[in-house]
Amino acid sequence: MILGLVTAVAASACYGIGSVLQAVGSRRSAREEAAANGRSAGVTEHGGPNLSSTAKAAVTWEFILGTVLDLIGFGLGALAARLLPLFLSQTIISANLVVTAVLSIKLLGIRLKRPEWASIAILCAALVLLAVAAGPEGGHHAAMAVHWWLLGASIAIIGGGALIVRLLGASGAIVAGLLSGLGFGALGVGVRILNGIEPFDLGKLLSDPALYAILIGGIGGMYLHTIALQIGSVNGATAALVVGETVIPGAVGVIWLGDSSRAGLGWLAAFGFVLAVVSAVGVAYYGQGEQDLSEEAELTSALK
Repeated sequence: MILGLVTAVAASACYGIGSVLQAVGSRRSAREEAAANGRSAGVTEHGGPNLSSTAKAAVTWEFILGTVLDLIGFGLGALAARLLPLFLSQTIISANLVVTAVLSIKLLGIRLKRPEWASIAILCAALVLLAVAAGPEGGHHAAMAVHWWLLGASIAIIGGGALIVRLLGASGAIVAGLLSGLGFGALGVGVRILNGIEPFDLGKLLSDPALYAILIGGIGGMYLHTIALQIGSVNGATAALVVGETVIPGAVGVIWLGDSSRAGLGWLAAFGFVLAVVSAVGVAYYGQGEQDLSEEAELTSALK
């Protein structure tokens, strides 16, 4: 349990720092492109970023460093998903929202509103409740049909999500964040049920649909999260991601994998889980209209 908690917290820190660095790189890339080619450069007819602008954002040094931290966080999060109940591991990892919010003040010039600070404080309290109430994790086995359903869901979430976000354009940041979170949630479930790990069997590993669900959910989730960071509030997009990667995996862990709370503390675990989700929604709601004033000033200056 202790090792799982430590790895989950470390994964949360990596993801939080990585998100802010990716946002810095994405926004710097957008400013440079706008300065060189005009404000409408690099966007689709709906106002969202096109593939070219997203690719340019992905090669900035800040974005690359953020991606490296994400990969480290992925490894730590995968270990946590094997050692803890999913409702606990995913919620702790989702606390990267706190790291993201605090760092965004310094690196992105964002000013958090009082309701956002209150929501973040509630999220921290919810994590404490979950840690107190969590019992041992359930099993790692699921019927092969579940593995195939997970792969199908990952393809639908990422493929359909990319199309939906493209149509929504500049207004799709929260949706992109939510769908990226669902992709990461599928990744967490896939890691938990992956065959060929204990004991290691390369043949079983490569033939398991869950492996490909992990790859699609992880890579596709990162792509959608990049879009969300380009077009919207970093805190709002990350909070929406938190909801996506927490609710579904937590429910799957309890219903199908046998995750449970300590005896007599089921109510506390349920309360903490709901509180964590509601507080994340609060950050997304109050942060969706936030403006990075320093960025706007730099962009305006660059276009003159």
